[in-house]
Amino acid sequence: MSKIIKIGTRDSELALWQANTVKTQLEDLGYKTQLIPVKSTGDLVLDKPLYELGITGIFTKTLDIAMINRDVDIAVHSMKDVPTALPKGIVQAAVLKRADTEDILVYKKDLSFLESKATIATGSLRRKAQWLHKYPSHEVEDLRGNVNSRLKKLDANNWDGAIFAKAGLERINLKPEKNIVLDWMVPAPAQGAMVVVAMKNDNFSLEALAKLNDKNTEICTHIERQFLRELEGGCTAPIGALASIKNNVIQFKGVLFSLDGAQKIEIEKSIAVTNYKDLGKKCAQQVLAEGGKELMVKIKAELK
Repeated sequence: MSKIIKIGTRDSELALWQANTVKTQLEDLGYKTQLIPVKSTGDLVLDKPLYELGITGIFTKTLDIAMINRDVDIAVHSMKDVPTALPKGIVQAAVLKRADTEDILVYKKDLSFLESKATIATGSLRRKAQWLHKYPSHEVEDLRGNVNSRLKKLDANNWDGAIFAKAGLERINLKPEKNIVLDWMVPAPAQGAMVVVAMKNDNFSLEALAKLNDKNTEICTHIERQFLRELEGGCTAPIGALASIKNNVIQFKGVLFSLDGAQKIEIEKSIAVTNYKDLGKKCAQQVLAEGGKELMVKIKAELK
């Protein structure tokens, strides 16, 4: 264990928390590590919605390059930010035990606005579409940046509330008292999960990271990301997916919305864990057959 595993991470507070979690777990197993923060394009370009930046891997691209250049050995990501197709030579090495998957609404005064006109902020097409589906009379404003800057923007603007991933706020102890869990909102594929990637030929790092892998989380996120990939989503379509395992049975729910939230295509399935490998793909194909194909064409045209 003489090699020092260089851990690449974005330099936001949440990303550093995630990287330090991996660092601690590896060191508890006896490995030597070094943290190397890198600023990503996704953090630097804050004036454009995510889907206008051209690639779904905007938060991972800088770290991918650092790994390929051997500046870092492994990289830690929020799994929902990672493209479903990894760059050549880079592989998924571990998925850590998942945190809460829910989205929450952080609000400023009270919740009376839910029954009237309101302005909600989010940079996510998925959250926007689902919010407008439930509250079609509301306005949704774009909100970008890391967790800390988004909370500051909420305070500085006259918005009624903003939507966040519960896990992100809880991990860095920033969840405000005024929040409600949006249990009706289907989360992003792999929301609440952390993934560690490494180079395919780096056997030392791969062997170390295999010890951190949580099998149930790996299975559930595989299904959700397969659903996303088959629908050709990434950050460019309002797609939600959630798989869970109980008593060796997988419960899966997937949704595709139009950008304005008016149209919704939904699927739910329950199967034995042993049959999980193609579940996401088959569910996505059913969604596509039930109007999803035409809806995806429409979404792509509207986003041009």
